[in-house]
Amino acid sequence: MILSLLRRDGRVIAKALSQELGLSEDTIRRDLRDLAAEGLLQRVHGGALPTSLAMADMRERWRVAPDSKDAVARAAAKMVLPGQVVILDGGTTAVRMARYLPSNLRATVVTHSPSVAVELGAHEGISVELIGGRLFKHSVVTVGATAMEMIARIRADAFYMGVTGVHPEMGLTTGDGEEATIKRALSRQAAETIVLASREKLGAVSPFLVMGLGEADSLVIEPGAPGEPLTAYRAAGLAIIEG
Repeated sequence: MILSLLRRDGRVIAKALSQELGLSEDTIRRDLRDLAAEGLLQRVHGGALPTSLAMADMRERWRVAPDSKDAVARAAAKMVLPGQVVILDGGTTAVRMARYLPSNLRATVVTHSPSVAVELGAHEGISVELIGGRLFKHSVVTVGATAMEMIARIRADAFYMGVTGVHPEMGLTTGDGEEATIKRALSRQAAETIVLASREKLGAVSPFLVMGLGEADSLVIEPGAPGEPLTAYRAAGLAIIEG
């Protein structure tokens, strides 16, 4: 029932549900803890929100919403202008974006994703700057002190950022605290931050905050996303770009 309510309403309030069912709040909270331990929801103060399917490892994430990710990646790739220096995040949507960059584009891509760097290895017009550091195997990106030191020396036109959750109240989130720190650092070094958000990330929440919605500039989504959440994203100051 809790998971059904989450799918329908996008949120569960423990107190309201306990009153509706005639159960104690402790009983509801215990169920929420059990479901959270299974990765089926994200607990928040007072209840729960949907967790992100993008929390799975890279191999599993390649099978999640491929059409949506393709639409987002194609739209984002068209935004890169000749001569720009852009930072491209890790993740399956970012790799797809690298594939869709025009063959005649001349630009510089900075990335902490070996997968993105390899994807661009055959692109004649793109210079690739790979950020080093310790490999965070879950997302196949570099993190740590070496990465932070290299990031501090970058000045980019735009950062195309991947997250695992985009929520009107909880902001932009991801599943690892150190990875969230790296994303914030990359965002600080770019003139604008553009968030890549396939459909499974909209309305979802992950444990670690990257930044509030208002700290990013644009949100790239597939066409046909629900109107109500988009209104909240726009109200936070995000420009919505539909693939």
